[in-house]
Amino acid sequence: MNRLVSFRSKSRISTISCSSSFYARILGNSIDASRTRSPANASDSLATLSRCSSLVPARTLTGSSLFGFRNRSTASWSNLTGHEGSQDFARRFCSDAAAERESMEYDVVIVGAGPAGLSAAIRLKQLCGEKGVDLSVCVVEKGAEVGAHIISGNVFEPRALDELLPEWKKEEAPISVSVSSDKFWFLTKDRAFSLPSPFDNKNNYVISLSQLVRWMGSKAEEYGVEIYPGFAASEILCDDNGSVIGIGTNDMGVAKNGSKKENFQRGVALKGRVTLFAEGCRGSLSEKIIKKYHLREKRNAQHQTYALGIKEVWEIDESKHQPGAVIHTLGWPLDQKTYGGSFLYHMSERQVAIGLVVALNYKNPYLSPYEEFQKLKHHPAIKPILEDGTVIQYGARTLNEGGIQSVPYPVFPGGAIIGCSAGFLNVPKIKGTHTAMKSGMLAAEAAFGTLLEGSNLDSYWTTLQNSWVWEELHKAHNYRPAFDHGFIPGMAISAVEHYLFRGKSPFTLKHGKPDHEATNVARSHSPIEYPKPDGVLSFDVPTSLHRSNTNHDHDQPAHLKLRDPEIPTQLNLPEYDGPESRYCPARVYEYVPEESGQLKLQINAQNCLHCKACDIKDPKQNIEWTVPEGGGGPGYSVM
Repeated sequence: MNRLVSFRSKSRISTISCSSSFYARILGNSIDASRTRSPANASDSLATLSRCSSLVPARTLTGSSLFGFRNRSTASWSNLTGHEGSQDFARRFCSDAAAERESMEYDVVIVGAGPAGLSAAIRLKQLCGEKGVDLSVCVVEKGAEVGAHIISGNVFEPRALDELLPEWKKEEAPISVSVSSDKFWFLTKDRAFSLPSPFDNKNNYVISLSQLVRWMGSKAEEYGVEIYPGFAASEILCDDNGSVIGIGTNDMGVAKNGSKKENFQRGVALKGRVTLFAEGCRGSLSEKIIKKYHLREKRNAQHQTYALGIKEVWEIDESKHQPGAVIHTLGWPLDQKTYGGSFLYHMSERQVAIGLVVALNYKNPYLSPYEEFQKLKHHPAIKPILEDGTVIQYGARTLNEGGIQSVPYPVFPGGAIIGCSAGFLNVPKIKGTHTAMKSGMLAAEAAFGTLLEGSNLDSYWTTLQNSWVWEELHKAHNYRPAFDHGFIPGMAISAVEHYLFRGKSPFTLKHGKPDHEATNVARSHSPIEYPKPDGVLSFDVPTSLHRSNTNHDHDQPAHLKLRDPEIPTQLNLPEYDGPESRYCPARVYEYVPEESGQLKLQINAQNCLHCKACDIKDPKQNIEWTVPEGGGGPGYSVM
């Protein structure tokens, strides 16, 4: 039987015809012989390739071709999982098994090629090398390439990377601009007041996380990890006992009306003895896992709270550029009842990253995080930095702010949740990459022990609690909920936490209402009149959206689903004045008039930045974010 193969060549290759949905999608167009790669997984169940007469190239993180061939026999699926080898499995929780599809089998399947997922993959392969064994590891990524969906206003703490890849400096990681200054401002409308900086960014770096993740992807490949960008994990696969046995990718070539187009390809089942979910904040499958297995209740965790971060990268005049300069702000343009702040980081090559983070428990339904960000850039302390500059890229993403008290129990039958899917952001530090990476490394070690040493995946939870991640998050546990009481009480409590208790307070504050419940009805507030964009510092949404490189096939089913299509017109519009049209930073949701003159919600799913704000902030949790066809969404390169 033909199997997925991996080799490199300098020659270009032509597309090889194959009816397999999986391999038809992963055809590449060039191969680089300068990079080596160990053989890939070859399971006897790879019916996918049985109809192919030639080796089929798989697309890598860079769009080049990659082939994998693991010339070794593997145990049957029933031997690997301890269950009978029936191909019937639950495609969704509480659903009947559906028609079979092509499948691939791995020892470990990882969903999401972000910092946590790639750290887990690399650590697994490192352990294989140390112990002289071979585990097959697959990473599936919905972005068109690794890094395409990664966005972060990032001052990077290299602690986890030092542990994972200690030679990263010699190996040309895209980390070169060390923090040179660290300022903290309180903004009023016209002034910036300098405050003592609560951050300790010595030995940290200003980076583009999308570039770092792309580099990590190449390192993972060198270790022998299979990476499949452009494939969206849409279903959780379970055995008859309810244990997770992998994921299913979504079908390709489905028209908006649900019919199959000529290029229709059935999704693929990627089965793993262990499945790790590293989807990032508010991961769609991770949320289902948390609810299905009651993981939050298992450790009596509080609900998660979120913020929306909006970011641009500018290229500015060289005379204004100060590589490594870091500025954080509180205050204007947000009111004192809305938690949030801004950042401005001087990167390399005359680039600066500027962004605004707005907590999604804001009360005023007329508030628009996007418009607040446009106002920010006109502040007298910020405007001179950006003037005469050019915007390179725009994007947005939600982030977890619940802290240690909102982290669910991360282990479930068949796998674990890692990274921001679980919520390891350190809010007062405004950093989560290093903690996400470390969680992935710890989960990898637990998975390795489970597969080869007879231990249990629950060891991930034990080692996590005994790690520096838990210690760090515990010290930060009261900062975010303190601001639920308002700006001044929040600052006061934070000062007590920082200077008096030094992170060792004997009490734990609770979060207020979940973000979607925090929104007040429209009659409690007055509409906010935002200034029109000037096209120089501030821009309309279509202009910004173009800079995000967002692209979706228009003729596909909307991945943003309304649980009840009547709620927008019967509740959201009359009670909250249609907040969807304001909290979304990509104008996905618009109320447009029908022939009768009544307004109706229109969903422009092709605009979606995959930020997940709608999944979080909708007042009645009526919007469900599901994955679109793989390869769609933003195309970040410097975010």
